[in-house]
Amino acid sequence: MDHQKERTARLTVISLMLAILIIQTFVPGIGYIPIGPVQATIIHLTVIIGASLFGPQTGLILGAAWGILRMIKAAIVPDIMSVVFLNPLVSVIPRMLVGFISGWIAVYLDGRVKDRTKFIITGVTGSIVNTVTVLGAIYLFSAESYANALNIPTSALIGTFLVTIGGNGLLEAVTSGILTPILSLPLSKSLKRSGINT
Repeated sequence: MDHQKERTARLTVISLMLAILIIQTFVPGIGYIPIGPVQATIIHLTVIIGASLFGPQTGLILGAAWGILRMIKAAIVPDIMSVVFLNPLVSVIPRMLVGFISGWIAVYLDGRVKDRTKFIITGVTGSIVNTVTVLGAIYLFSAESYANALNIPTSALIGTFLVTIGGNGLLEAVTSGILTPILSLPLSKSLKRSGINT
């Protein structure tokens, strides 16, 4: 496949991933699973997989799209946490970091470990980056709004975050570590057969 055709095919795959992000954002239960007042995230898998296959630049684009979509959802489909995610420092920047760091890790590990191991490490790390950066951004930029949404004092935020990391965060990281290689390996092989380098 010549360079122009490969570039077109790569853009097509990335466009499909962007479409998946839109569906995951706005169709209930596909990207965000409500658990009480918070939501467990599985939408990050799309960003992590795209970053794992195409590198940090694509990861950055997918992460930015995810963050912007989350901010739009907070504006037009409000829930208890919408006031927090209307802030782009909470909704967009952490998601860009998820994509960029996942892509960078995948590039670094490529050729150093087996593909399955690369995808497992990237999946777990990308999920942890999501949890830590979002909670960190909430603490730095929207602590009072978050506390008010949960009806807790701001002094209880650290404890709440630790519970979130130990509960949702751990579950999301394990899920990402399992599903990223399951989804990425066949996709990577299919792309390579089509002449698209990953």
